[in-house]
Amino acid sequence: MEFKHVSVLLEETVSQLQVKPDGIYVDGTLGGAGHAFQVCKQLNAKGRFVGIDQDEAAIITGTERLAAFGDRVTIVRSNYCNMPQVLAELGIEKVDGIVLDLGVSSYQLDTAERGFSYKEDGPLDMRMDKRQTLTARDIVNTYSEQELFRIIRDYGEDKFAKNIAKHIVRMREEKPIETTYELNEAIKAAIPMKIRKNTGHPSKKTFQAIRIALNKELEVLQDTLQDMIDLLAEDGRICIITFHSLEDRIVKSIFRKNENPCICPPNFPVCMCGKKSKGRVITRKPILPSAEEMEENRRSKSAKLRVFEKHTEG
Repeated sequence: MEFKHVSVLLEETVSQLQVKPDGIYVDGTLGGAGHAFQVCKQLNAKGRFVGIDQDEAAIITGTERLAAFGDRVTIVRSNYCNMPQVLAELGIEKVDGIVLDLGVSSYQLDTAERGFSYKEDGPLDMRMDKRQTLTARDIVNTYSEQELFRIIRDYGEDKFAKNIAKHIVRMREEKPIETTYELNEAIKAAIPMKIRKNTGHPSKKTFQAIRIALNKELEVLQDTLQDMIDLLAEDGRICIITFHSLEDRIVKSIFRKNENPCICPPNFPVCMCGKKSKGRVITRKPILPSAEEMEENRRSKSAKLRVFEKHTEG
């Protein structure tokens, strides 16, 4: 199956990057190369683009899609948490722009055997990087009820987390839970009928939670975002598209901290902590998809774009 993905907030993201023709740009979540293609189109022979993705299918598609740009483009199979090392190996110290699109790709959701979607029956996999050995099946069948409860509560923000964990454990005592539809059954049984009738798909939050835990999505973002800001050249920008409140909160918080890192008490007449601002938050409020985009691509509905611009004082 071809790697198809409709890039969310495409024009908004690329325009916010303010691409310089001879600049260096990195996409840490290359996916179907939608954002990447639009960036590369604006680069001249001196410009450089690095695409990073941990999904083998994305690497194949991105390589094909960006082939026309020749040696301006370098594609690396890795997690974006390794961006500093990837760039160092390429002899790149600073970059003019970074893009992260943190959503699950349409390809991953629509390919049943990847196990990301509760709407398709397939094996419980959910690995962004198939080189990883741990799968969603392992989490569902081996984690304790308490661990499952914590994952579904914290990463899925589901008020039925306790009951869902209990039903998963009860079901797997009969036989291992092997498929997405089998997991759906356990979740459905845990949520009262009247709630199921009036809300979206009952599995949405639990599937999100297991995927986030399996791929360590929040830890990677939390641990890496500062490094990425530090990789930016003066006036460089980082554009991040998030798809749920947990990611958005991390991005918003770290951007703010870099804009105003001072930890002195408010009543101090001058700053004594010596922490200097690294730039400014461009998006006071996140940029959201247009009504037209939401109509055309329902998966864009929860997307938020936040942008930070690097400035060092002095």
